[in-house]
Amino acid sequence: MHPAIPSPAMILLPGGSVTIGSTDFYPEEAPVRTHEVAPFLLDPTPVTNAQFAAFVADTGYVTLAETAPDPADYPGILPEMIVAGSIVFTAPAKGGPVGPESWWCYVAGANWRQPYGTGIDDPSPLPDHPVVHIAYGDALAYARWADKRLPTEVEAEFASRGGLANAAYAWGDEFLPGGEAQANIWLEGFPFTHPDRNGPPYTTPVTRYRPNGYGLFDLIGNVWEWTSSDASGPVGNNSCCHLKSGEFTPSPHLHKVLKGGSHLCAPNYCQRYRPAARWFQPVDTSTTHVGFRCARSI
Repeated sequence: MHPAIPSPAMILLPGGSVTIGSTDFYPEEAPVRTHEVAPFLLDPTPVTNAQFAAFVADTGYVTLAETAPDPADYPGILPEMIVAGSIVFTAPAKGGPVGPESWWCYVAGANWRQPYGTGIDDPSPLPDHPVVHIAYGDALAYARWADKRLPTEVEAEFASRGGLANAAYAWGDEFLPGGEAQANIWLEGFPFTHPDRNGPPYTTPVTRYRPNGYGLFDLIGNVWEWTSSDASGPVGNNSCCHLKSGEFTPSPHLHKVLKGGSHLCAPNYCQRYRPAARWFQPVDTSTTHVGFRCARSI
């Protein structure tokens, strides 16, 4: 058995008949559909850097981003890509091309220990921020160590709604109630300037914003979160996450559903800071805006 995990108590969610999806925003969110969900437990926050560090200290685990790609798995990969690293967001210069290819870059040495690589003054991860640069297998490994599992897409959306059925946002139908942000998203200036920060880290502490009706934090914004659900159907390309075919390390492998949006979701570009939003991520791809949390069956 592993040592005690430094994490708060899991939250019991009641389950029942739940409605997910939306027809009001992006096509991949439709149709609205109903599922039966059994009661389950869910971590109140995404897994933090401190929690992931405890896992690594106990097991010696090495993440995918800390491992150089095998050229045999990626035919045609560029030689400069055959190095351990991960995909990093960097705010582009004004006046140049605007699009995901202008703000995403594969950075050698970028991983959960050094989220933005070694080229900034303090590359160290902050203990109470969500761990990032986590590929699907990394999230699975942590969950198994913790005697937990990853939530399904339906469980994640049900949890993020906090008991507010059919509301557009996790906190209701008003985007900025009282003019106040309810989650870590990029409110204005994306992708050039951030209203609150001059540069990285763009993540925030996992309890920075108020919990939802179930007592859960950060299910919207901050970082996208892995689910155990396989991706199905086409996904739209109006997203901070969209990469052109062949950009970076091409993945021939399975895609899983991400939920919750991230700190890069912005009203002027990607409105995926909502419970119904979903993104399809290759299981072998890690970035500065993807993390995870764990669930447990009862």
